Amino acid sequence: METLQFTRPAQAARIQPALVGYVGSGDLEVMVEPLQGSQAEIHIQTSTPGSEIRWRQVIEQIEARIALPAMRMDIHDFAATPGVIRLRIEQAIELASATEAQA
Repeated sequence: METLQFTRPAQAARIQPALVGYVGSGDLEVMVEPLQGSQAEIHIQTSTPGSEIRWRQVIEQIEARIALPAMRMDIHDFAATPGVIRLRIEQAIELASATEAQA
């Protein structure tokens, strides 16, 4: 297992905790929790060694489309493809944001 951490600038948008996906063959689990301040902390546990560049690229692609909220995101990866990674991260952010909007 490899552990990666990224800290990115974020909006101070309010979000609620969210969980999407599950750790299984070719998938990943993404958990989001609100964080005070203006940073997004992303913590990744992956079964794919040497994948830091791939993860950095996926996060940068997501940032180009949507503003990251102030959050702590924990990702548990079991060899997911970049497409699945992006889908799950975007789902988690959308769910966390939608949950807050409904509250």
